[in-house]
Amino acid sequence: MSRLGLIVNPIAGMGGRVGLKGTDGVAERARELGATPVAPERAARALGRLERAGDGLTLVVAPGQMGADAAAARGLETEVLPCAGGRVTTADDTHTAAAELERRGVGLILFAGGDGTTRDIHDVVGDRVPILGIPTGVKMHSAVFATTPESAGEVAASFVSRAPNGPLREAEVVDVDEDAARAGTIATRLYGAVRVPDDRLRVQAAKLGSLPSDDTAVDAACARLAASMDPRRIYVVGPGTTMRRIMRHLGLPKTLLGIDAVRGGRLIGADLAEPELLEVLDGESATLLVGVVGGQGALFGRGNQQLSPAVLRRIGLENVEIIAGLQKLLALDPPRLSVDTGDPELDAALSGYRRVHVAPRRTLVYRVTA
Repeated sequence: MSRLGLIVNPIAGMGGRVGLKGTDGVAERARELGATPVAPERAARALGRLERAGDGLTLVVAPGQMGADAAAARGLETEVLPCAGGRVTTADDTHTAAAELERRGVGLILFAGGDGTTRDIHDVVGDRVPILGIPTGVKMHSAVFATTPESAGEVAASFVSRAPNGPLREAEVVDVDEDAARAGTIATRLYGAVRVPDDRLRVQAAKLGSLPSDDTAVDAACARLAASMDPRRIYVVGPGTTMRRIMRHLGLPKTLLGIDAVRGGRLIGADLAEPELLEVLDGESATLLVGVVGGQGALFGRGNQQLSPAVLRRIGLENVEIIAGLQKLLALDPPRLSVDTGDPELDAALSGYRRVHVAPRRTLVYRVTA
């Protein structure tokens, strides 16, 4: 009999589309801005792949919206933990659930959340119980998350069906200081290590920064893109240090972890949430400039959820320009880019092969997968 634990952080990822850079401590503010929960739907997508584990699977879940509700929506039989899981949940609830899952001897803890949830589970079980994240948060820099919810379900099913002999690897638990991020500063800290199923294709690596050898070529590519902008078009500029280079060449400030918009050399919107982006783009021709998350190869769905399916469709998939350093691309293992917009149909449309600007007049063609 295989035993799989499930914890859902019901507020994880809510801050993404409304531009809050995370949800830690600001869930009520996210709701005031119109954010809605994303964790239950993404958990349900993962659970839909558990049939691959066979009939011998026992799903041990946290109560209510912390897991049992998502499992019930999929018609799965569960063993529900006798701990709190009310309308408002806290990190203490995650701690309690993780401790009980360890006590009950689950072979893997599958959780829906982000880096903060990863830290909460790590604080309790350390590396004693393998874990796997359903990507649900905003940043997800830790090396514990599957590339998509569906991949999370498939990896979990495959792993527990082979328990206790499923292959494992050590993975870093890292997080960004959200208060610093909202102030425009990136402060990343390594919190520890856990064990995750060893699946290099479906479980992402940790986020890495830009490599120094890329600086000159990337800066020159950003300068050329800035100089070639059509003054009639709106340019939506994604988050990150590469995008900040483009804005510097325009002589404009950049919201480091936010989405900005420019036209004709002027800033027309800073740190835009999804509703503001849709308003700015209404009836306009636009181009989207985005970078690549180092170490992970993510284009969409990691730290830029403001670029929602509605926003991407409004811009047009043919109007997406990708800029990244050559060494950053070559360091990807496997050598591909990934998308996880929350819309499987859009992810399929984004998949294929896309050009990436790595230097002036030089591009590489990279495969994009969901």
